[in-house]
Amino acid sequence: MSIKINKLEFENVKRIKAVKIEPTSSGLTVIGGKNKQGKTSVIDSIAWVLGGDKYRPSQPQREGSVIPPNLSITMSNGLVVERKGKNSDLKVTDPNGQKGGQSLLNSFIEQLALDLPKFMSSTGKEKAQTLLRIIGVGDKLNALEQKEVEVYNRRLATGQIADQKQKYAKEQIYYPDVPKEPVSASDLIKQQQDILARNGENQRKRQNLEYLQNQADQIQRQLDELLKKQAAALADLDIARKSALDLFDESTEELEKNLSDIETLNRKVRANLDKDKAEADALDYASKYAELTAEINSIRQSKIDLLKGADLPLPGLSVADGELIYNGFQWDNMSGSDQLKVATAIVRKLNPECGFVLLDKLEQMDLDTMQEFGKWLEAEGLQAIATRVSTGGECSIIIEDGYVSDTDTVEPQTPVWKEGAF
Repeated sequence: MSIKINKLEFENVKRIKAVKIEPTSSGLTVIGGKNKQGKTSVIDSIAWVLGGDKYRPSQPQREGSVIPPNLSITMSNGLVVERKGKNSDLKVTDPNGQKGGQSLLNSFIEQLALDLPKFMSSTGKEKAQTLLRIIGVGDKLNALEQKEVEVYNRRLATGQIADQKQKYAKEQIYYPDVPKEPVSASDLIKQQQDILARNGENQRKRQNLEYLQNQADQIQRQLDELLKKQAAALADLDIARKSALDLFDESTEELEKNLSDIETLNRKVRANLDKDKAEADALDYASKYAELTAEINSIRQSKIDLLKGADLPLPGLSVADGELIYNGFQWDNMSGSDQLKVATAIVRKLNPECGFVLLDKLEQMDLDTMQEFGKWLEAEGLQAIATRVSTGGECSIIIEDGYVSDTDTVEPQTPVWKEGAF
C-alpha cells in the first residue's frame, strides 16, 4: 500500500509561524491564501523534511524569529519525520521506536513527488524518456528509433538516387536501328580482308581460265600435231568453265561505308547502352526504396507492439516519435488536468510506495479542471497537497500571515467545493 502524509506541523520556517495540517488521505488538499502569507513555505517545508538537505531553503528560519525551525511530519505508515534544533538535524522514528535516516525515506519517497514542476517543465522528449525508463522499454525503443532513423536516411538517399537515375534515363537519346554492342573497326577490317582474299582467289581462278583458254587456242592451231594434247586441254577447259560458273564476287561497299561511319554508329550504340543502364539502375533503386519502406514500416510496428505490451502507468499513455502522448495528444496540447494526471501517474509509477505529490501555484488551473483532477486523485487513491492564490471555497485551508486561518468559512481538514463554485 502506498505511503501518504497523515499530519504535518511546522514552526518558524520561511514565512510560516505555526501551521498544523491534516491533509485528506485521497484527493486534493488545497492550501489557499493571498501572496506572501506562507503557502509555498508549506510545500517547501514538506520537500525539505522528506527529501533531504538538497531541498533545504537558503534561509530556512523565519525572518525575525529567534527560535530555529521545527518541522514534523507523520506518515501513514507510522513514521515520524522531524527536523529540529539549530542545525535542523533529521530524525526518523518508526512506530516501534526504531530510528532511521534519509536512506529510509528515500526507499519510499519519489523525488519527483516533491518537485513535480521539475517533471512538468522538462521537454517532451525528457518526459517520454522518463516514462520509457520506468516501464523498462527505453533501451529497446531507443534502438528501434535509431534503426528507424538510419533506415529512413538510407531510404531517403536511395529515393533521391532513384529519381536522378530515372530522370537521367528519360533524358537519354535512343537509336532503335543500331547494334546492341559497339562495332569494332578491326572486326570490319578483318571482314574486308577476308572478302578481298576470297575475291583474290576468284581472280586467280579467272587468270587460270584465261591461261587454259590460250592453251586451248594454241592446241587448236596445232590440232593436227597435238591431237592428244588438244583433247586433254579441252577436257581441262570444260572443267574450268564449270568451276567458273559458280564463282561470285562479294562487295566491300557496305563495310567501307561502315568503316567510314563507325564512330557515328558506335556513338549511337553507346547512347543506347547508357539509357539501358540508367533505366536498369532506376528500377534497382526503386526496388531498394520499396524494401527500405517495408523495413521502416516493420520497425514502426515493432515500436507499437513494444509499447502495447508494456505496463504503462495510465491507460491511453504512450510514446510516439520520442514524444509523450496521452489519448492522442502531445503534452502541449493536453488539458491542464490531463497534464497533472500524466505527471502524477508517472511519478507514482517511478515509486509505487510514494502515495503523494506536491504542487505549487495551482491558481493557474481553473476550478473545473481542479475539480476534475481532484476526483481523479480520489479514484486513484492518491494524495496531492497543493497551493493556490485564493481564499475561496475550493481551498481546504487558508494560510494567513504564517498561520492557518481560523476565520475562514471552509473547514480546514477537508477540501470542500462550495455550491455554485463550479
